[in-house]
Amino acid sequence: MALRKGWMQFTPSMRTTSPLSPMASSRFSVVHSVTPLPTTLVSFRAYATSEPQAAEGGNTPAPSLDEMKSELQATEQRARALREAIATYRDTGKKNVLVLGAGRSSGVCIEYLLNQAKTNGWHIKVGDDNEDWARDKVRDDPSGSTFRFDANSAEQRDAEVQKADLVVSLLPAHMHYLVAKDCVRHGVNMITASYASPAMRELSQQAEANNVLLMMECGVDPGLDHMGVWRVLTRLRAEGSDLNTFQSFTGGLVAPESDDNPWNYKFTWNPRNVVLAGQGVSKFLHNGKYKYIPYHQVFKRYEDIHVEGHGQFEGYANRDSLHYRDLYQLHSCPTVFRGTLRRPGFCAAWDVFVRLGMTDDTYVMENCETMTHRDFINSFLMWRAHDSVELKVAYTMGLSVDSDVMKRLKWLGIFEDRIIGIKKATPAQILQHILEKKWSLSPGDKDMIVMWNQFVFDTVKGRRREIVASLVAKGDGTDKGTAMAKTVGLPLAIVAKLILQGKAVTSPQPGSNATVKRLLGVQIPTMPSIYNPVLDELEKDFGIGFHMKERDYTSGSFGDMFGW
Repeated sequence: MALRKGWMQFTPSMRTTSPLSPMASSRFSVVHSVTPLPTTLVSFRAYATSEPQAAEGGNTPAPSLDEMKSELQATEQRARALREAIATYRDTGKKNVLVLGAGRSSGVCIEYLLNQAKTNGWHIKVGDDNEDWARDKVRDDPSGSTFRFDANSAEQRDAEVQKADLVVSLLPAHMHYLVAKDCVRHGVNMITASYASPAMRELSQQAEANNVLLMMECGVDPGLDHMGVWRVLTRLRAEGSDLNTFQSFTGGLVAPESDDNPWNYKFTWNPRNVVLAGQGVSKFLHNGKYKYIPYHQVFKRYEDIHVEGHGQFEGYANRDSLHYRDLYQLHSCPTVFRGTLRRPGFCAAWDVFVRLGMTDDTYVMENCETMTHRDFINSFLMWRAHDSVELKVAYTMGLSVDSDVMKRLKWLGIFEDRIIGIKKATPAQILQHILEKKWSLSPGDKDMIVMWNQFVFDTVKGRRREIVASLVAKGDGTDKGTAMAKTVGLPLAIVAKLILQGKAVTSPQPGSNATVKRLLGVQIPTMPSIYNPVLDELEKDFGIGFHMKERDYTSGSFGDMFGW
């Protein structure tokens, strides 16, 4: 069937075998001659646009049903061919960025890359299992395209990765390894916001041998925490200062203007991670001594923290602070501690769920689909025929029935006779299900990221000083503009830009004879060539930056504040 002037005619037999070959010259031919559309189509158009006179007059009969079906089938075949051509097209004159995943937090990252593509000559190709999500992020931007992507399809992963110059993986964390293996095999750089898992680190040597960079941990935490810490540490070491105490806390919270519940908290990220937080043993270093907090004590032992301009917070221990001695080269620092921020009162109330066993994720509860909220919490309490569930909770936890903790529990609806309605669930899954009814962000709610780093150090002149670096970012009340999406997506996208521009390089010490080299293997953003431009651009162009305050250290020690 002939096409009108300016239409591209796709010829499957003209497809090249090499994914890197010039597609524009070999896969398409442009029909320049003007050829009339088939009589059937002319008649059908007249018929479909309510112009029956065009079909009834003259010698042009109205199309039959079979003719219309045949025309529709031919049109759909041409459309499929064009969609396939668009999805597999590669302009060899442009760098091709493959973005895998288009979920809620991806919008800011994709928007930044599309904007940069216009001036840098890139093409941004976004794939997701739900292509509508990808289309929503790319819209009609001429620098981008979308396709349906099945991360579990080894054949599709392989085909897409080998056509890219850089892969930005926004997939669930457990899928990064599969993509990374394809990247290493095809010599393609990759970047993600997720942790560098042991499995990923095992790919480092092979990646380096293949001249591949696998840049991990480029979001907010991990990501901005590394960058902010390393900028301060680099300065202190250059000055010859000795670090005595390092503390770092981050929290994803609800902004004050959207804070309308007694917990001062709403889910701003993965609810499951919140419910399971703190499980295992928390390990850290205090005054040169190894310290351990078992899970059932984590939410009892928290630190009060003041963030200037934003009020009071509670910080509870993360699982493994000792890991950061290697990461930040803190082997001679006597105190190393990392934790998570919540508003005052949260830890004492959450401790009820931990101590009762309601956050356990190791077994499935029977008949939970018919269980009520009240039945659920009562199933973890002693049997006392004449005591209410509320009284048993208060007695077991050593609380007053009218305490703030009990008021927070009551507000959650944990004592209500409301059917849970989910089958074969663990206590942690049931608790998450209940919490999501009350802690989900409402339309227009704003979230907030708070990061607080403390460095206590001795100068070369023997003075003990303190630097407190705090970062606070708020969302704009839309799904696409959450603080979490901005602080994860923007650092990730800026680092992607640096890699594409060839600026992801080593940073030799001043005065050394070492040469600047490309970063290869598994890396995280702890080098000046990465963290300086990222932090500078975030503050200058997006208003996201660390507020630094330095003073003589006169406060109580970390142990005094923590009660040890």
